[in-house]
Amino acid sequence: MEPDLLGGPYECQTIDLGHDDEGPVLATLVSRRAERPTGRAVLYLHGFADYFFQAHLADFFVERGWDFYALDLRKCGRSLLPHQTPNFCRELDEYFPELDAAAGIIRDQDGHHTLLVNGHSTGGLLAALWAHARRDAGIVDGLFLNSPFFDLNAPWLARRPLAAAVGQLARRLPYLVVPITLSTVYGQTLHVEHRGEWSYDLSWKPLAGFPVRAGWLAAIRRAQRRVQRGLDISVPVLLASSTRSYRRSAWQESATLADSVLNVADMARWAPALGRHVTLVRFDGGLHDLTLSGPSVRQRVFSELDRWVGAFVAQTPPAAAIPTTAPPDRIPLTPARVARPAPAAPLALGDPDAPHEPDVPNPPLAANARLDPDAPPDSNAPDVQHGRNAQPGSDVP
Repeated sequence: MEPDLLGGPYECQTIDLGHDDEGPVLATLVSRRAERPTGRAVLYLHGFADYFFQAHLADFFVERGWDFYALDLRKCGRSLLPHQTPNFCRELDEYFPELDAAAGIIRDQDGHHTLLVNGHSTGGLLAALWAHARRDAGIVDGLFLNSPFFDLNAPWLARRPLAAAVGQLARRLPYLVVPITLSTVYGQTLHVEHRGEWSYDLSWKPLAGFPVRAGWLAAIRRAQRRVQRGLDISVPVLLASSTRSYRRSAWQESATLADSVLNVADMARWAPALGRHVTLVRFDGGLHDLTLSGPSVRQRVFSELDRWVGAFVAQTPPAAAIPTTAPPDRIPLTPARVARPAPAAPLALGDPDAPHEPDVPNPPLAANARLDPDAPPDSNAPDVQHGRNAQPGSDVP
């Protein structure tokens, strides 16, 4: 173990992953121990063009007795080597070895009996696939998916025939840069040198991300289709998102109250495909990374996360059967109760010529919607749905 760049109580260790076509490969596991450990741990997985820097997220967990771990995946953040193409992979399964190694360290070496996996954006897509693949191994006890990347935020032409063409191209030219321009709106909203409150390394998390390459995009589409066909994640899942998406390529003040990266309707649409016990929560005013939202939204996110973890993960003994009922004040979603959201208007990937649409909440949930008609309204409560999965329809791309 070595001191981490965050300093103080943070340490890091390198996971050697051998070699690939670009040379040596490694991942970096960052850790911080709770002062009063409980045998529980959380493993954080970042998104595309990202790395772990959210120390306040670690604060939340260690204050509750959870040891905190974060994995900078191969070719990302602390793990990016000079000879490597940033954030590149040919399949999301390529990340499984570092996830397996990190879980081995957390469970076997450090002796934790409970493991919650927290994935953001692409990390949420990866976490879902890994939890499904390892569902019989008893490794994961719960998933917290923060704005997972379950579909391309693009018009139909880009999501279907164009993506298929890129998939064919990726077989011959995986490193070819795809002419997709990512908006800088989200980065401007976050970084302290622009319009945000957060300080992080812009060489590891650039405002406009990294170039999108054919091999990576093809890998993402294959992974998303696997989710859309339906997974069988056997542990409780909390999927959280904003209530709305920001649809413009230029920055405006309303970008501070919405997801300016992905279409939040896609997250609600595919949530039932994850497994047997999925809770969907939508936060009004949330950013793409909900934990980087404004203070009042962050407080609501952490409050709901604390409630969910306490109900479904912290009290679950190792390898216990997954609960099939929600707490008494939450209404289970049977398949009949899970409504398929209508598709939201297509979103351009930073296209300055895209039509400007009003920033309105995406269907199907209105702000503060409640499933229980007899429940009193709560103006501060997030939108919450609990229950077992209903399989998506036949319109999966």
